[in-house]
Amino acid sequence: MPSEVRPLGVKCNISCHYCYQAPIRSAESRSKEYDLEKIKTAIEQNNQDFILFGGEPLLVPKDDLEELFSFGHKKYGKSSIQTNGVLLDGDHIDLFKKYNVGVGISIDGPEQCNAARWAGSENKTLQATAKTEAAIRALVNAGIIPGIITTIHKGNASESRLPVLIKWLIGLDELGITYARIHVLEVDSEDVQVSLALSPEENVLALITLDELERTRLKGLKFDIFNEIEALLQGNDKQASCVWRACDPLNTQAVKGIEGFGQTSNCGRTNKTGIEYIKANSSSYERVIALYFTPQEYGGCKGCRFFLMCKGQCPGTGLNGDWRNRSSQCEVWFKLFEHIEARLLGEGKTPLSRSPNRGAIESRMVGAWQAGGNPLLQNIVSSTHQSPTV
Repeated sequence: MPSEVRPLGVKCNISCHYCYQAPIRSAESRSKEYDLEKIKTAIEQNNQDFILFGGEPLLVPKDDLEELFSFGHKKYGKSSIQTNGVLLDGDHIDLFKKYNVGVGISIDGPEQCNAARWAGSENKTLQATAKTEAAIRALVNAGIIPGIITTIHKGNASESRLPVLIKWLIGLDELGITYARIHVLEVDSEDVQVSLALSPEENVLALITLDELERTRLKGLKFDIFNEIEALLQGNDKQASCVWRACDPLNTQAVKGIEGFGQTSNCGRTNKTGIEYIKANSSSYERVIALYFTPQEYGGCKGCRFFLMCKGQCPGTGLNGDWRNRSSQCEVWFKLFEHIEARLLGEGKTPLSRSPNRGAIESRMVGAWQAGGNPLLQNIVSSTHQSPTV
């Protein structure tokens, strides 16, 4: 994963109703400053390319964006940015082309489907959504194919809205978009639960519908989540997202955050109290070890046949807001793993969840965590199959 650079912290031009960064944003100073030289020094120390993140990174003045993109191009040949696209204009596109900048756009669909990405009023939100959609088209016309991040919730994936979302996704496919990351709504407050959260059954139905859409109707557009779960069930986690990789919430290995004065930070999904904790110097795996041994009725994962692949999912979504617990979305993930597991079985394949070696593989993986390592699952699977004692 690239370094995640946030010159302006989580400062943003809109106020998504469900944003997990809201506690940090409310605690931050209204005026944000940064030091580009310190940011660049921190990037070099991480020795990897970077993604500009926020909040909204396009709030950074264009001259400073160019300095960062130019630095990234000279040092790594590329960089990237994740934006809501509302502020994106032709000057930004010129910078992206000049410095080989990959672009991700966060949008939940057309018109009312995107209403939770609030811009101050219903009319302003509709206008902001229209600007984001225009930005996607402008990027494609300029030869830049952006990735899309879409969060599913009542506003775009309820029974009445899901057909609108599907039609929109088909339109993205026809436009030439090839990648979309699907997020299940993170519920961090009672207000979000009531106003936006789908039931587990609705989430599962929406996800399975999108899976079938990809498999039967889309020509080029792929959703990350289904391909990742299918690969995980076959013991392949080389390209798996961080949520499936036994993340340590005190030192989020996948997110090496860099703030405005070069200070390090963790993934915001594990930091929802309004307090920006100092990033730990090393990783440990107490959470995932505890989940393996803790009964499910107490918030753990003991006995779950999908544990090797899921590992309790993201600690930032832990039950009752406690990262030590398995994900509050566990029921959704279990059903989705079960759905794809059944498909693999129907194709004559034996998923890892049904492997006679699963217990031995779990034992070796837990042993690796206890020793302070976090090896790829596929390496453990391979070594277990090769061992004459298994």
